[in-house]
Amino acid sequence: MAEQSSDLLVIKKETADIVLSKVQHFQKNGELDLPPNYSAPNALKSAWLILQETLDKDKRLALTVCTKPSIANALLDMVVQGLNPAKNQCYFVVYGQKLTLMRSYLGSKAVCLRVNKELEDVYSEVVYEGDTLEYEIKNGRRVIVEHKQKLSNIDDSKILAAYAVALGKDGEVKRSELMTMDQIKQAWKQSKMKPINDDGSIKPGSTHGKFAAELCKRTVTNRLSKHIIGASSDADLVIQSVKRTDEHAVEAEAEAEVEEFANQGEVVDIDPGNGDQEPELPDEAQADNTPSEKEQLEIHAREMSEAGTAYTPTNQEKVNDQGMDSDHAAGRGPGF
Repeated sequence: MAEQSSDLLVIKKETADIVLSKVQHFQKNGELDLPPNYSAPNALKSAWLILQETLDKDKRLALTVCTKPSIANALLDMVVQGLNPAKNQCYFVVYGQKLTLMRSYLGSKAVCLRVNKELEDVYSEVVYEGDTLEYEIKNGRRVIVEHKQKLSNIDDSKILAAYAVALGKDGEVKRSELMTMDQIKQAWKQSKMKPINDDGSIKPGSTHGKFAAELCKRTVTNRLSKHIIGASSDADLVIQSVKRTDEHAVEAEAEAEVEEFANQGEVVDIDPGNGDQEPELPDEAQADNTPSEKEQLEIHAREMSEAGTAYTPTNQEKVNDQGMDSDHAAGRGPGF
């Protein structure tokens, strides 16, 4: 046990030094402007505390299973995007020997506000039976005009739709997304947790069943965030990191599934470009309405996979097991 703790301290120091050095390099060259209230050292400390308790599917400690390059890349992407796991803005998931960073609903919202300086807020709401919802289609886009709701209408078994709105600092709606419950369920059907029954109903014991309203908001907000982030310049270091995070998460999961089924007499057809997969995570019941950490992991894995990013890794993007990837070594960005 003492030897393992010593090894973790060595990994911590080496990784923290690499990440902070890279971040300082970006800032010195004017490539990265972190939020004014963001502390990279504090975020790394929070991440390290969480990683010390993060396990893979076989209950093994992530820090002893994952490669050092994948740990460093995940932490670097976290800092570049200005995220902090202590604020539930991001999570770490183990795929095989790779540590993967995934943004939460709050993390995607934070990135949207950061990459689009015209935005004041990003918010979402659920529409229930009995609500009055009016919307218009302007320039080919739905715009929410009015939504009236009574407390007596709030019932997770009677959700009709959900919408998300990006509000500008001038008070005008810059973009909105509206999804019917059928559209939301269609997105949920892609989950490996299979939360939707054959008759289209939501399984009551699933995460989606227990937190239906919250997940509806997350699903529609994720779709809105995808458009906002996608409309930003690829030259932005933050955007590169966002796209890299999503792409590598899909690739890592595909590789982990291939490895899991290898030599087991089964033929597994894995498409690394399919973003509609998510990790199999335990379903934990809770007395209150707050998702547990593992339930949130599934929620945020759903957010990542809903982005549907097609990915074909290039040689330069593949991680070098001897250290950070080629672009890290050359100082050209966070592993792109």
